[in-house]
Amino acid sequence: MVPSFLSLSFSSLGLWASGLILVLGFLKLIHLLLRRQTLAKAMDKFPGPPTHWLFGHALEIQETGSLDKVVSWAHQFPYAHPLWFGQFIGFLNIYEPDYAKAVYSRGDPKAPDVYDFFLQWIGRGLLVLEGPKWLQHRKLLTPGFHYDVLKPYVAVFTESTRIMLDKWEEKAREGKSFDIFCDVGHMALNTLMKCTFGRGDTGLGHSRDSSYYLAVSDLTLLMQQRLVSFQYHNDFIYWLTPHGRRFLRACQVAHDHTDQVIRERKAALQDEKVRKKIQNRRHLDFLDILLGARRPSFDNHHYEFFLLPTSNTSSCPIMPSLTQDEDDIKLSDADLRAEVDTFMFEGHDTTTSGISWFLYCMALYPEHQHRCREEVREILGDQDFFQWDDLGKMTYLTMCIKESFRLYPPVPQVYRQLSKPVTFVDGRSLPAGSLISMHIYALHRNSAVWPDPEVFDSLRFSTENASKRHPFAFMPFSAGPRNCIGQQFAMSEMKVVTAMCLLRFEFSLDPSRLPIKMPQLVLRSKNGFHLHLKPLGPGSGK
Repeated sequence: MVPSFLSLSFSSLGLWASGLILVLGFLKLIHLLLRRQTLAKAMDKFPGPPTHWLFGHALEIQETGSLDKVVSWAHQFPYAHPLWFGQFIGFLNIYEPDYAKAVYSRGDPKAPDVYDFFLQWIGRGLLVLEGPKWLQHRKLLTPGFHYDVLKPYVAVFTESTRIMLDKWEEKAREGKSFDIFCDVGHMALNTLMKCTFGRGDTGLGHSRDSSYYLAVSDLTLLMQQRLVSFQYHNDFIYWLTPHGRRFLRACQVAHDHTDQVIRERKAALQDEKVRKKIQNRRHLDFLDILLGARRPSFDNHHYEFFLLPTSNTSSCPIMPSLTQDEDDIKLSDADLRAEVDTFMFEGHDTTTSGISWFLYCMALYPEHQHRCREEVREILGDQDFFQWDDLGKMTYLTMCIKESFRLYPPVPQVYRQLSKPVTFVDGRSLPAGSLISMHIYALHRNSAVWPDPEVFDSLRFSTENASKRHPFAFMPFSAGPRNCIGQQFAMSEMKVVTAMCLLRFEFSLDPSRLPIKMPQLVLRSKNGFHLHLKPLGPGSGK
């Protein structure tokens, strides 16, 4: 028997809890309504397409063909238009170079309404940091993408690509088309693991490394799904769902792996023999660079390059760092993990998308494929593999890569929140706090900027034509002070991988399974990339 006063207490507690939930819910609704009113008022000078009373433009954005729908809106509403995800999140969607310059030449932070979804996995790394700490990390990490650091990575790109091409050789013998996307994704992630941790999942065969590979693949997919599922946008609700719990488990696996590798590397660096071994490796991995980097305050600092102590430095790449006075502060473990996880996230899916769409373009336009192949054959000559200096000679291949980026940008849309008011070239303005969607896909197909925008024309990126174009007309790696820090790494990998692919195979379409564009965090294909591959013989690929 429960005493009557306890029954009354439980009953009262339940009423109080219910009342509190209702009050909090009501306050949240008031906050959302006020925010919607603020965003709508800020964009009242910008006409746009009609919205659904509940979903805004979300239903149209999720439909097949939504990217081209936005391009049609861009024709109808020059410069920009409002874009609503539901009734409470509204962006000004821009796709014109001068509008892009007005926002992206500044350093406004990423829009938390989108990028806060990333925090549970990648933490507060360079992608989502803002203010002085973002500038601090940016200056610290920039030397890590210096040419002298990137040069030895060519051998890593080559090794991972050869593994993929050998798999394709076996698949091609069946004489059927097959989906290249998963193999490209595996290659890109394996490359990143070698460049980040000094090893890949195919190297040492560690079960821990294999678990990490699967976790990163899972996290990327789960984050894509969460972004387009509005019922998952609330953290409290999301963590209670099977989808959310799966995401947390994968986060734990990824974080445990990164933390353990950092601890092991730190411990190993205490040993002088290990330090010498690292110095004499063919390349420094990203973790070496982070552990050798020191974070200064903003007074009286400068860059320099240094070598870890060793008696033989002739084969050692330079290691970048920042120096200051005696009060250098090393990156915290949380900062280290955030930057490693950010590098893995940003460098995996984007590269996979870029390579897949490029090979699709080569299959679609065989004349360009043939010309690229002839160029890289001539550059390779009697060598067994490409050298760093060869990449700068791949003029036509580079133009074709850039044209594929124009038509199929790996990241089709990026978001900012204004930290201060902005006035655009036509006199219209937005106040601080407004949300901006930079629709890169629509910008790259803006007929006012690109004549015949649907035509694949590599000569758009000849030196002469590129010099005449607006600097914010082409933004595959974003632009301005917050552009992609790893774009040289990405372009170097793209050149090596695509050149090796074209040397080994001739690519052609499967007309019955053409890719269907699916915009998420990166530009994917809803049904994969099914291509026919014809081996070109042992002398073609070295």
